[in-house]
Amino acid sequence: MMRTLDEWRKDVDAYVAGPARAWSEQIEATGTVPEALWRELRDAGYLRLAAPPHLGGHGLSFTDYLDLLRRFAHTHGSIRVIVHVANSLWRSLAQKATPDQVERFVKPFVAGDIRVTFTLTEPNSGSGADLKTTARREGDAYVLNGEKWMIIFSDVADYFLLFCRLEGTSGGEGTLALLVPRDAPGLTIEFMAPAMGIAGTAHGHLRLRDCRVPVANRLGEEGDGLEVAFRGFLDPSRTAIGMTCVGAAERALELAAQHALRRVTFDQPLAKRQIIQMWLAEMATDIEAARQLVLHAARRFDEGHPITVEAAMAKMFATEMLQRVTDKALQIHGGPGYFKSSEIERIYRDARMQRFEEGTSEIQKMVIARDVIDKAKRASEGSERR
Repeated sequence: MMRTLDEWRKDVDAYVAGPARAWSEQIEATGTVPEALWRELRDAGYLRLAAPPHLGGHGLSFTDYLDLLRRFAHTHGSIRVIVHVANSLWRSLAQKATPDQVERFVKPFVAGDIRVTFTLTEPNSGSGADLKTTARREGDAYVLNGEKWMIIFSDVADYFLLFCRLEGTSGGEGTLALLVPRDAPGLTIEFMAPAMGIAGTAHGHLRLRDCRVPVANRLGEEGDGLEVAFRGFLDPSRTAIGMTCVGAAERALELAAQHALRRVTFDQPLAKRQIIQMWLAEMATDIEAARQLVLHAARRFDEGHPITVEAAMAKMFATEMLQRVTDKALQIHGGPGYFKSSEIERIYRDARMQRFEEGTSEIQKMVIARDVIDKAKRASEGSERR
């Protein structure tokens, strides 16, 4: 029987308030995400909320899924990353998959039986058409040479959805999307230093030296690599990151308000002080503005409209909002909030990652500015014709 959204909400709220809190403490203490947590998230159905039923998912609308993702963002950053990636990456896998690949890769990924991680970023290039990792065709295999780094889940991924280019090509031409098995000959994985936040999710530096990958593991045709990477994936993923910022900011505001009520100085709680009240009001308004931008993009996506600009706006505003809110929340906590025994200290560290995911604020501004300029050009041309 299909669950209603209210049933999912109650289920996720109970999980976040209970088991997820315990997992958060364990992850921070050990610096690792236990395998048992992955299994628990899989068995609860949290890793297939957004995928359609014909792929084995629960088929929630994008807007409804984001409502649940926001709740997951109230807990540890690594938990929200796992839920976000699992509920986003199926779009890249499914859009060009053959029927055989749907059975081999897509459905097992949605079910949580295999793990795949997005493998685009390189040490000496941006994350796009300037890819330097190359491939050459040798019979029924591709031979890969190059490097990838800052690849999340490198410690647990069964496959790397890796983007590269045919030797001798440049720009968007000749790009490939390949599912590279973890045990592919010629692939070595070096774990990078622990990140500032999102403890427990290991990032890897991948080196490919004559690494052989079956042609049968290619998604789409030669030249489709960047389309697999971005089309149908990037815009909803940026929007989803925006909603994770809303969730994390909500938790920061909640903690700040509770601390302001408890903390007494000069015989009165901090919540009585006007400057604290002003900060809380600014934080709440910032959060609500970000929420509405994200929901606007999500609803348009559900209606089948393109959302490239709306997603960029939502992601840019929400990530910068989260920085403002967590900074004020830590300031309200004062010195005690700076210590690792404080939940706000973890949230403050975790919050910085979203500004890198799926393109920095500067990238989002380029997308938005291009749209503004295009509209101005069309308006100018229209007025000249009149």
